[in-house]
Amino acid sequence: MSSMSLFKRALRTLQHESKGRTPRQVNRWFKWLAPGLLVKRWLLISAGGVLLTSLGVAIWVKLTPIFYIIQFISQILEAIANFVPNYVSGPIAIIVGLILVFWGQTRTLGSITEVLKPEGDEELVDVLLAHRRLYRGPKIVVVGGGTGLSTLLRGLKVYSANITAIVTVADDGGSSGRLRQEFGVLPPGDIRNCLAALADQEKLLTELFQYRFSAGNGLVGHSFGNLFLTAMSEITGDLERAIAASSQVLAVRGRVLPATLSDVCLWAELADGRRIEGESHITEANGKIIKIGCTPENPPALPAVIKAIQEADYIIIGPGSLYTSIIPNLLVPEITEAIAASTVPRIYVCNIMTQPGETEGYTVSDHIQAIDNACGKTLFDAVLVHRKVPSAQALIKYAQVNSHPVFLDREATHQLGRRIVSVNVMDEDETTNLVRHNPERLARVLLRWYSRC
Repeated sequence: MSSMSLFKRALRTLQHESKGRTPRQVNRWFKWLAPGLLVKRWLLISAGGVLLTSLGVAIWVKLTPIFYIIQFISQILEAIANFVPNYVSGPIAIIVGLILVFWGQTRTLGSITEVLKPEGDEELVDVLLAHRRLYRGPKIVVVGGGTGLSTLLRGLKVYSANITAIVTVADDGGSSGRLRQEFGVLPPGDIRNCLAALADQEKLLTELFQYRFSAGNGLVGHSFGNLFLTAMSEITGDLERAIAASSQVLAVRGRVLPATLSDVCLWAELADGRRIEGESHITEANGKIIKIGCTPENPPALPAVIKAIQEADYIIIGPGSLYTSIIPNLLVPEITEAIAASTVPRIYVCNIMTQPGETEGYTVSDHIQAIDNACGKTLFDAVLVHRKVPSAQALIKYAQVNSHPVFLDREATHQLGRRIVSVNVMDEDETTNLVRHNPERLARVLLRWYSRC
């Protein structure tokens, strides 16, 4: 009998043992041997431990029982070898041994998977591989607030779990404003949106956190997420601990940090001489903003925020409302200084459309100058702008509220020393004609630009 026929017989034996299993399952088994999963080394260490333990027992009992057992086994093997040639019995023993090991490991991994992933919607090995890949991703710090920040986070979490979102706490309108007045807590609205965006079960959690009560004494208008974070703040003692505890409960991929724990009130001076106090009132004033600040002046930054900026591999500013979401974070001097001192790639994501009451008539360079003037420093090297024009229907709808696409004035932008990253990252709702950044495309473009820096 030739060695080739033995090999064919071995293959048929393995095929028989794995009958009913799909190539996808075989592929799943081989995934456990993928580099970086830290499985192979522990299996080898376990096997070495078994051998060392056996050796220790043999030494302890002075080899007497082991000697007789080995002698007995050798006699049996010698008797078998007299009837079956070694070039047949050897491969058969190897095949049977491999089948037993393969069967045992498969059953073991299957039992672990059944416990940890009982719903069976995703293979455990895929979860572990994704976990290793995400936690090896770049350390990204994103500064902003509002729906723009949560949109970006939704896309970034696919590429890295090392994300720190720095969120403004100047909101004083709606449910957040009421909770701020009644309980004395920092506004949880933007933080709520970011936690939902970074959560594993994003769709369900977003629906839950965005749910607003339509009945109940004192509950009408409040969102569940805001009440949840307020309750956590009362239990843990402050918003920072509340966010950390909530992140563990909600399996959040990354961190969300308030820019400051100070009770900040935003104010703006308008071109007509008015001074407007309160974030929610600035946009409603419908005036041209010439200066913006906060009370108290120069609030202290959260130490964790400064540490995250200093350790970051990549810093992204925006997108979001320029004066009420992005700049409020930069009114914290320590944050501005830390970003300015950083040597990592830094980019500003400009809005697609101008915002009534804040940036009417603004170009890309106007957005950049507003940030430069507010913090007195150069915080980013490049600006990402959208190059595709929305549909005619969208333009008409936005024009009715005095909102228009942000015009890219290339020469003025270059004079400000910024590189321009012009891409198509827009989504337009066919029903409402609302224009938004596409989370996946935006994140992909930002990561590609980062990899080239």
